Amino acid sequence: MDMPTEMQHQAMGYDRAATMFSPEGHLLQVEYAEKTVRLGSASIGLTCKDGVVIVADKRVRDKLIAPESASKIFEVDEHMMAISSGILSDARILMDHAQVLAQQNRVTYGTPIEPVLVIRMIADKKQIFTQYGGARPFAVAVMLAGVNKRKTHLYTTDVAGNYSAYKANAIGENDEKIKEVLRSEYKEDVTIDEGIKFCFKIFKSVLGKNFDSNRFEVGFIKHGEEKLHRIDGEELKKYVK
Repeated sequence: MDMPTEMQHQAMGYDRAATMFSPEGHLLQVEYAEKTVRLGSASIGLTCKDGVVIVADKRVRDKLIAPESASKIFEVDEHMMAISSGILSDARILMDHAQVLAQQNRVTYGTPIEPVLVIRMIADKKQIFTQYGGARPFAVAVMLAGVNKRKTHLYTTDVAGNYSAYKANAIGENDEKIKEVLRSEYKEDVTIDEGIKFCFKIFKSVLGKNFDSNRFEVGFIKHGEEKLHRIDGEELKKYVK
């Protein structure tokens, strides 16, 4: 009886290091980390005509946890925010580096940093951990959103260190289902308020009876203000139809 491919890889040791390619050209530890990302809670990011918005599922089930301590949206700088899926502690380390880079740019040049410079730095750090031995890859996908010079920016970087700009995107659990809806129903001229309602409509269809507005957190940045605003708890109920 033929041994399944994954068991062959394990027997031959191709999955023991992030730097070892399998005969099929895969970095198996990187692919395992990508599976971890898909187990994380889902988030949706949208660019809107008046700014950018992220709707994140905090997925906090334990009533003993203080809701405000379970925030998933990181403030990179006042004009930029980020969300992650996967191992949250990995994301925290990357966000620490991102915040330092943003503040260094303000001190050095006196201007807010371009979001693309931040996502590129995050992607570079991820890539290093797929090329050198002795450490595992960052098991996290990061979505970065911001407004700079009245332009909206939305980027996503994966475990391997690739990054792309998006008009709308989703990471985490059920990301492919969510992206199918985004591809067919997302409109570029949507406002932030309409975008939040649209995201909740998607989450309601995906989560079904498990949907509860209290498990979500929303962050948005408007043109002109270029400052992060957060919404959670009871304030979110007005966006749920």
